[in-house]
Amino acid sequence: MIIRSAEILTSAAKFNQLPPEDKLEIVLIGKSNVGKSSFINNLLNRKSLARTSSVPGKTRTANYYIINNEFYIVDMPGYGYAKVSKSEKATFSNIITDYLKKRNADFIVFFLVDIRHKPSENDIKMYNEILDNDIYPVVVLTKADKISKNKRKQNIDLIKKTLGLDEDDKVIIFSTEEKLGRDEVWDFIEGFI
Repeated sequence: MIIRSAEILTSAAKFNQLPPEDKLEIVLIGKSNVGKSSFINNLLNRKSLARTSSVPGKTRTANYYIINNEFYIVDMPGYGYAKVSKSEKATFSNIITDYLKKRNADFIVFFLVDIRHKPSENDIKMYNEILDNDIYPVVVLTKADKISKNKRKQNIDLIKKTLGLDEDDKVIIFSTEEKLGRDEVWDFIEGFI
């Protein structure tokens, strides 16, 4: 896909602050520090459109990026970050839950998981919450460049088993450093559009 324009449209802390449901939405859900912002920058071939940080919990709102004035990429707040108050955690969780239950826009969910680690209880809970809303996400395994190619297969198998994935579930191996998975993500989005 040719990206002619990409800019942040709005940041919403609550469901009622989301923009009108007038465009396709590509929604990114994953725990804190899984690489959602890097995923956006890599996908759009921009260095710093989405702010990245080595410190978990940087994204605390639903950030809407408008692409080519045709569709949105929605960066949801990361879940599972321990160094915020319980009320902040609840706010992060509420906007994701409300989105999954109430949003009427056409959307697809990319569920991002760090390939280096077995999915946590929070990952499993969030993945099941997505499924409970009759949404079948594309699972994106991030940070593939951070482990050896030999270890990747072992970790992919562990993640699939932990999340209960089968052959019909879409899984994309992704690396911002190696540009791995980028074309596959765009092919999926373009097919959906």
